Amino acid sequence: MFFSVIIPVFNRPDEVDELLHSLTLQQYKEFEVVLVEDGSTIPCKEVADKYADRLTIRYFFKPNTGPAQTRNYGAERARGEYLVIFDSDCILPEGYFNAVQEELHRAHADAFGGPDKAHQSFTDIQKAINYSMTSFFTTGGIRGGKKKMDKFYPRSFNMGISKKVFDALGGFPKMHLGEDIDLSIRIFKSGYSCRLFPDAWVYHKRRTNFRRFFKQVHNFGIARILLYQKYPESLKLVHTLPAFFTLGMGILLIGGAFFPSLLLLILLYILLVLADATIKNRSFTIGCYSVVAAFIQLLGYGTGFLRAWWLLCVLKQDEADIFHKNRYK
Repeated sequence: MFFSVIIPVFNRPDEVDELLHSLTLQQYKEFEVVLVEDGSTIPCKEVADKYADRLTIRYFFKPNTGPAQTRNYGAERARGEYLVIFDSDCILPEGYFNAVQEELHRAHADAFGGPDKAHQSFTDIQKAINYSMTSFFTTGGIRGGKKKMDKFYPRSFNMGISKKVFDALGGFPKMHLGEDIDLSIRIFKSGYSCRLFPDAWVYHKRRTNFRRFFKQVHNFGIARILLYQKYPESLKLVHTLPAFFTLGMGILLIGGAFFPSLLLLILLYILLVLADATIKNRSFTIGCYSVVAAFIQLLGYGTGFLRAWWLLCVLKQDEADIFHKNRYK
């Protein structure tokens, strides 16, 4: 089976270098790499050329249009039976494609995705961010990594899809936020099969500092409302939890001024996250950072969700005038 690896990139040559290096170490070799530079001012052509003798790699440069259309651009030029899409800030374990092959041989899937983990080389903040994005004590418990999920919606940092299905669905939509979930929703609505491949995981750097992380999860909250407007049935109770958490934090902080015992609920949550993250990462420092990351994840997502709900659903403002921004920037 032949795969086409699609990598959109914007001003991240160092990350691309790490990802391409990890691709050279794959035990399974039947794949090509389609690297698409999305109008970068810091191109990675030299990085791609460095791996030309070790990978079947094709490099393209195009004007900036955002990640969704950049993936479509790469898919149009792909030659594989399956497209495997990664964000440029991912690193693959050596057995990634072996795991994909085993799952596809066990049972057919039109589309698939896998979970993510933190690499030992990640900074303490990156490890804390990874904890917050995968933890039971945040919304991480619904993102994947468990076999008993009702439906698994792949994210574009680690997504595979049949080339025929991708073409039939028209690829990613012209959205700058939530475009990967939009595609996943259409996969299910069209009757195609989609599964979680739990052993096809990647190391995902996500954001390198808390400011960028807040912006990312804030956009996730906005995206959920944008998806709700297109597919009302896609909004589940669990998607509203960060918004209720955000409102609850405000109520507890205000109420705590009059009833200090209410603040004990916040303290209890802090201690739970601190203990769990410290044990899982074997580091008190990462545990402390994880408390910050957990609050940023929930409050960032919650404020984005509430902001988009107020502007789009209540005030009926035009999404293009408010949120039409390139996600890279």
